[in-house]
Order: sequence, then C-alpha cells, then structure tokens
Amino acid sequence: MLGSLLTRCLIMSFGYAYPAFECYKIVEKNRVEIEELRFWCQYWIIVAALTVLERLGDVFIAWLPMYGEAKVAIFIYLWYPKTRGTGYIYKTLLRPYVSKHETDIDRKILEMRARAWDLTVFYWQNFAHYGQTAFFQFLNYMAAQSSKMTKATAESVNGQSNGSGASTKPTGKNGASKDD
Repeated sequence: MLGSLLTRCLIMSFGYAYPAFECYKIVEKNRVEIEELRFWCQYWIIVAALTVLERLGDVFIAWLPMYGEAKVAIFIYLWYPKTRGTGYIYKTLLRPYVSKHETDIDRKILEMRARAWDLTVFYWQNFAHYGQTAFFQFLNYMAAQSSKMTKATAESVNGQSNGSGASTKPTGKNGASKDD
C-alpha cells in the first residue's frame, strides 16, 4: 500500500493533471482531429461519473486493501495510449446506460432544478423576513435609547433652571436634606 497522501497525489497527477494537459494540447492544435477530441471528452465524462460514484460509494469500499492503488490504475487504464480504456468503457457501459435512461435523467435534473429554485426562494423570503424583523428591533431599540437620552437631558435642563445653582437634593419632613 502506498499511503493515502501518495495515492491522492498520484490520482491528481495521473487522473486529472496529465489528462487535462493532453486535452488542452488537443484543443489548442491548429487542426483538431475530431477523434482525439471525442476521446478526451469521453474521458472527462467517465471521470465525472467515477467521481460522483466514488463520493457515494467510498464509504462502503474504501476499506478494501489496495483501493487507492486500484483507482490510480483505473485512471491510467482510461487514458494510456496502448489500452485507451476510455473508448471501451464509454461504448460498452456508459453509453448504453445513459441512452436508455436519458429521458429519466433529464426529468430528474429538471425536478432538482425546480426544487433548488423553490428552496432558494423559500430561504430568501425567510432571510428577508428575519432581516426586516431585526432591522425594526434595532430601530425600536435606538428610539428607546433616544427617548431615554431626551428625558435625561430634559431633567438636567429643568434642574438647572429651577434653582439657579441651588441644591436639588431631596428634603425630609422638616425641610432638611436627607444627607444631613
């Protein structure tokens, strides 16, 4: 076993980086050959399908010995010039399955888009409602603070105008201040 980090690096190199570079070279040629372009498109379709399946099934099969090494071998099998496994996998497995279920897949994608839009609208409305509520609570808080400040200012102004400097200490029954 190579180890998880090394296996991931190999998958990134041989499964994604090298094929992406080869695909880039094909696309940037002055005279693109349709067969080469078709091969790399098929490769990326298979890689996308494998990535989705891996995310779903990784929990169940990742414990197998040599699992990471097998993934590296599959990626190399798909693009290696002598094996060119992409054509075989695409023509025998992927194409017949997708062709048979294409209308179902399209229908499910449309349903998921509609659900995603409905959820987006739902959460946006909730966000707007909570934002509006928080904004009005903030305004009420600021108004309450403002009225407290106005009362305090009015009391200090009233206290200064009443006695022209006289003490405003509360007095007891006989006229003496409570502090005395």
